[in-house]
Amino acid sequence: MDKHNLTALNEFILLGITDRPGLQVPLFRLFLIIYMISVMGNLGIIILTKMNSKLQTPMYFFLRHLAITDLGYSTTVGPKMLVNFVVDENTISYSFCATQLAFFILFINVELFILSAMSYDRYVAICNPLLYIVTMSQRVYHVPVSILYLYCAFFSLLITIKIFNLSFCGYKVIRHFYCNPNALLSLLCSNAHEIQLIILILVSIDVIASLFIVLVSYLLVFVAILRMNSAVGRHKAFSTCGSHLTAVIVFYGTLIFMYFQPKSSHSFDGDKVACIFYTLVIPMLNPLIYSLRNKDDFTEATRV
Repeated sequence: MDKHNLTALNEFILLGITDRPGLQVPLFRLFLIIYMISVMGNLGIIILTKMNSKLQTPMYFFLRHLAITDLGYSTTVGPKMLVNFVVDENTISYSFCATQLAFFILFINVELFILSAMSYDRYVAICNPLLYIVTMSQRVYHVPVSILYLYCAFFSLLITIKIFNLSFCGYKVIRHFYCNPNALLSLLCSNAHEIQLIILILVSIDVIASLFIVLVSYLLVFVAILRMNSAVGRHKAFSTCGSHLTAVIVFYGTLIFMYFQPKSSHSFDGDKVACIFYTLVIPMLNPLIYSLRNKDDFTEATRV
């Protein structure tokens, strides 16, 4: 096989979630419902927190961006995954695969730091409530979020360009339901050690840095709560953090399972389950978690 045939790929074939015919229709219906709930829930949060003056606070600013990232990566993956259930051979072009990979990495990485920023916001609200307005002023959280998007865009472009500048072997089949980095790396016939090392270093730095902010913030929050004399105050503080803490545990737990499991226990089927969870299920759960926790605020904000 000549070099031209190895590198000049026009499209890949996505295997999808399952090859069992009996599961195609039920799974299509299930994931379509999940995706539609996710879209409606996240769009509702984005519109409500943007348009309503009563929700112009740092907490809802971060919640809006969390909804944007959830909507972003679920839409990057979801529609193409649903197509796989209704076509005989689900192909994806070379350029669309690169685009999907870039946007997926962008939104997942942004979500890491949005969750850590929300943890810091909860820390300030509980530990320094009198200084909250000053500490969390618009300049404080608008500028870092803008820088965050730029950094994550650079991160995603670097990984995507590095992967697609390498040579793919003649096997065009991606053993996944989207252009997953690990699945693409398995198709490379050129030396992939450099890009694997880059991904490992960057992912580790981002996950560890954002998780460190989350852990330190909540450690200080729990210490402050335990020092409170009022049981009502402690309950209110725990309630304030409950929804975000739930979202953090679910997201980071899934991500750590996905990228930091031992090679001996690594499998593409396990990857698929984890990816389904954080690309479709988590974006559906987050609006429900935050809406239930903040239902009084949302109800009050929608009153005329």
